[in-house]
Amino acid sequence: MSKTVYIIVGPTAVGKTALAIQLAKHLQTEIISADARQCYKELNIGVARPSNEELNQVPHHFIASHSIQETVNASVFEHYVLTISEKLFETKENIVMVGGTGLYIKAFCEGLDDIPAIAPTVRDRIISAYETNGLAWLQSQIAQKDPAYWEQSEQENPQRLMRALEVVEGLGQSILAFQNQQKKQRSFNIVTIGLEMDRALLNDRINQRVELMISAGLEQEVNGLLPYFSLNALQTVGYREWLPYFNKEQSKKEVVASIQQNTRHYAKRQMTWFKKDLSVQWFDATSPDLLNAIITKI
Repeated sequence: MSKTVYIIVGPTAVGKTALAIQLAKHLQTEIISADARQCYKELNIGVARPSNEELNQVPHHFIASHSIQETVNASVFEHYVLTISEKLFETKENIVMVGGTGLYIKAFCEGLDDIPAIAPTVRDRIISAYETNGLAWLQSQIAQKDPAYWEQSEQENPQRLMRALEVVEGLGQSILAFQNQQKKQRSFNIVTIGLEMDRALLNDRINQRVELMISAGLEQEVNGLLPYFSLNALQTVGYREWLPYFNKEQSKKEVVASIQQNTRHYAKRQMTWFKKDLSVQWFDATSPDLLNAIITKI
């Protein structure tokens, strides 16, 4: 197999986008995003979508490609980007993929396993209980009944938490048991590059990024999306935290602090996920001449 996909992974705010653009230019190729939120055309500031300047430097795929009203999941991502990859490989030897959504990347590399059918009454009961008891109840249920999934889950995303609870209650097993039991063979090589940095420095970068989002107009972006907050796409860090503010239950300062804290927690879960993958070659994101260091090693 002469074709290769270079995948850049790591926590949010570590510098993946900048490196991906540099590497894609070096390889004279294009970039596929592996971000479960940047694919939504209605979401911009709160998902740290690459700027127009960055997008104009190298062609990107799976950026603003779907509507928040569409169903987008790991299976959709797998099919979508495999089709793109096949097309790109007709004229290119290499492709760069970049993102922090571990399950999407795993689906691309290894495929996804089918989950057996579960009685609809199980999900109906869970949805009813969630609507009555709220997110805190749902989180406690997952933490208690599927602690392994809880540690790496999107803990603020009720749709994914309800799905995990549905599986563990309906099938008696963690949803993790049904993910990639048998790896699918791909017709290309995969090289995975991980970026990391000192935790305190990363936390500072996350806090600063959120402040920049506020300055760029995140409040206005969220306000325009309030009619769609029942959609799964909006159940995510950077958006969900604003509801108490618009309901006059919290100040903007409290909202900003919540976004910063939840983003830091998300970054920690991302690292937990990627560190389990022994195929990842790790690099210090703050290293001088990072691109050359990576090119030399891979």
